[in-house]
Amino acid sequence: MLRVRLREAIALAEKRTGERVTYDFLARSTGLSRATIEALASRPGYNPRLSTIERLCEVLEINPGDLLEWTVESRSEPGEDV
Repeated sequence: MLRVRLREAIALAEKRTGERVTYDFLARSTGLSRATIEALASRPGYNPRLSTIERLCEVLEINPGDLLEWTVESRSEPGEDV
């Protein structure tokens, strides 16, 4: 499963620049809604578009690998409830 690590990416940008990065700032800078920013930061299963990832990477000056984390989920055996 891919997870968006927005809070961690924000912290990385803040550490690098010394400036505070808020959800409102990201919304204004990326053209995304604040609701989208909040969903990215708090909903583990949120499925963003690649253009959303690209906008965030541009504004935060990070690579996609700084924003996304891949974890392997255990798969159920045939016949088991999912």
